[in-house]
Amino acid sequence: MEYIAHIRSRDGKIQTVSEHSEAVRAGCEHFGVKAGVPHLAGLSGILHDLGKRTPAFQRYIQQAVSNPGSVRRGDVDHSTAGGKLVFERYHQRRRNWEDRFTAEWIGNCIISHHQGLRDFIGPEGRLPFLERVRDKQLEGLEEAAASFFSDRSEDWLDAYFEKAKTEMQHAIEQIQRCGLDSNASSLLLKYIFSCLIDADRTDTRQFEENEESRWEEDRSAFFARSYDKLLEAVTAMEQAEDAGHPINVLRRKMSQQCDKAADRPSDIYTLSIPTGGGKTLSSLRYALKHAKTSGKDRIIYVVPFTTIIEQNAQDIRDILQEDDMILEHHSNIVDARREDEVSEEYDIRRKNLRLARDNWDRPIIFTTMVQFLNACYGLGTRNARRMHRLANAVIIFDEVQAVPPKCVSLFNAALNFLKSFGRSSMLLCTATQPALDFVRHHLHIAEQAEIISNLSEVGEDFKRVEVVDRVTARGWNSQEIAAFIGERLRELDSTLVILNTKSAVRKLYKYLKEELVREESGVRLFHLSTSMCAAHRKAVLAEIKEALRQQEKVICISTQLIEAGVNISFDCVIRSLAGLDSIAQAAGRCNRHGKDPLRHVYIIRASEERLTSLPDIRIGAEKTALLLADFRNHPERYAHNLLSPAAIQSYFQSYYSHIKTELDYYVPKLDLNLYDLLGTNKKLFQHYKNKQGQSPQIHNRAAFATAEQHFEVIANAATSVIVPYNEEARQIMIELNGELEIQSLGELLRRAQPYTVNLYNQDLKQLERSGELYPVLNGNVLALRETAYREEFGVDTAGEGVWDAAII
Repeated sequence: MEYIAHIRSRDGKIQTVSEHSEAVRAGCEHFGVKAGVPHLAGLSGILHDLGKRTPAFQRYIQQAVSNPGSVRRGDVDHSTAGGKLVFERYHQRRRNWEDRFTAEWIGNCIISHHQGLRDFIGPEGRLPFLERVRDKQLEGLEEAAASFFSDRSEDWLDAYFEKAKTEMQHAIEQIQRCGLDSNASSLLLKYIFSCLIDADRTDTRQFEENEESRWEEDRSAFFARSYDKLLEAVTAMEQAEDAGHPINVLRRKMSQQCDKAADRPSDIYTLSIPTGGGKTLSSLRYALKHAKTSGKDRIIYVVPFTTIIEQNAQDIRDILQEDDMILEHHSNIVDARREDEVSEEYDIRRKNLRLARDNWDRPIIFTTMVQFLNACYGLGTRNARRMHRLANAVIIFDEVQAVPPKCVSLFNAALNFLKSFGRSSMLLCTATQPALDFVRHHLHIAEQAEIISNLSEVGEDFKRVEVVDRVTARGWNSQEIAAFIGERLRELDSTLVILNTKSAVRKLYKYLKEELVREESGVRLFHLSTSMCAAHRKAVLAEIKEALRQQEKVICISTQLIEAGVNISFDCVIRSLAGLDSIAQAAGRCNRHGKDPLRHVYIIRASEERLTSLPDIRIGAEKTALLLADFRNHPERYAHNLLSPAAIQSYFQSYYSHIKTELDYYVPKLDLNLYDLLGTNKKLFQHYKNKQGQSPQIHNRAAFATAEQHFEVIANAATSVIVPYNEEARQIMIELNGELEIQSLGELLRRAQPYTVNLYNQDLKQLERSGELYPVLNGNVLALRETAYREEFGVDTAGEGVWDAAII
């Protein structure tokens, strides 16, 4: 009997379970080999849809296609069967820990491939994995197994399992040899799961689209020609009129050091180029050459904010001239939590939507720290699908100091895993290197990790600003800040003010607009915040740059979004008190190219900011205030420079010491930290023993599902909403309600990303109450009405959108 796995929607063609399972096994092996686990991944692939070899599922799928309204999603469980077969054959019938450990890994991947990995030991003394594979009664398992063994013999499966077990044993030995802990084991299991998810989804999409099976293209030719193009661009810069400027000479030397470092083995390195030192192109030079010579599959740029992806990606597009090879992954327009609520979808629109998700299959990826961490630790299969793409890659972390403090230990664990198992090279780029090797769960960076030689001398040669401490205990209100801006503007052409909250930025902007209308004609006033979509911010930044180029009088009031990676230069910067790393980034927007004499960056304390809900900024500001006090009395400790390596190191060590209990991602609701949940899981293990009077009959302990449910890179995770910034955005909203092919839908979602704004729950609720949000794409995407979007500020929760001029 031929068992149906999928039925193509357009022509009714059938893909059998045997065809699908063999294809997924091949994909799993291909993806798994990069981490040394082809058979561990392949075993999960060959058995993942065993439960479709039953009469119950066959009736279900045929009825779902012929009469979709007559069945409910998930009526038939097809995920458990493969896990039960592995558990019964290799866990219950065998006694050695290697067999059982391997069976637990494979079984969890199989039973979880539509929802996310289960807890081995969960809260309340439960064992969710065992409850599923050991205790759940399942009809049709014997028939499904018999069908499978008519395709593949029992001897073949046993021999394949032995190969998988050997890979597991080697992995455990490697974890011990590399000085890693049990979190590396959990990450490797997540990697295997990622291989299964991507192979399953990819084969399903290729069948649905009638495409030839393809797992990964050879990127070596692309990296070779891209490296050549970059060198041509570098040569052109060396021949430019200003090539002899001291700053450009320094940039050229650092770029050459990056080229030389690309010949070093895969490892974790630091690139501490000063702000404005040409970090983007220098890191690209390293990445392209290293990818070319070391046979890497892709280059992944990880940045802290969505706001800087566009500029960096465009800079590289301009050089490489191959847009299709570069993917920008800004945000998830469709919530992963919604996607994984269902076990198997045959609603065609929903199925197409899931198949259209980006899986990071381009040679150059630009994404955010949120998406990187979600790929390793985030909820659901959509995030997990991308994780294996991080292996055999060059990963550039831009502004690495922006790793959220609660995620530091998890971040370090992920990089240590990718170094030891993924054969990836990682470059930590920032002018303010955080002390990631100072914390308890430290980063295993390379010996002589820093690429730039004589770093202290480079910092002095690159000095373009003087940081001036104007912090007072009382603080500065909007009127006082405005008056100070006015003083600066009488001496200089441009001033940038960076405050810590959007409300403070908006209040100062409004005050300046009213006052400068009366007092200063011809001043260009701009506002920037994350309430504006990426396309909107890009347009405003273009206006600012043109005004600066024309030497007009310019004031820009911004949140910290402008600090990282935005290539712009003002005569003066005023920064509200924050972490010293933020102040250093703000300084990078002042006299950026060193064309003027030493300029000033003023630190103030903005009295109208409320930082109670921003603890990272608040604690950072407190630690900077302490350092400022020490600097006033002992400037020699910091080489008389508030931005010296000594000052930065002192700040981060003080900061991390203050929050050391939070670095492992503590969850107050559970009184547990996620690092432990994904490792030894000591508390839940002990709780089970106390409750049951014995240890659980299981070797793995990690609580994957519990950890994923509580993991959010940014607290109060935001929802992406499409906004009607311009005609293209409005047209995308219309098209999302039409009938679309899978590839068209994926392209449309990518086109929509520059027109999204991330909104938190309180803003969402306010907009919903006022009727300013409406659903598109069958309720999977939210869109904003035009009355709630303003040219000056972006999203307006008061719903009074008016397209005013932003120039006075």
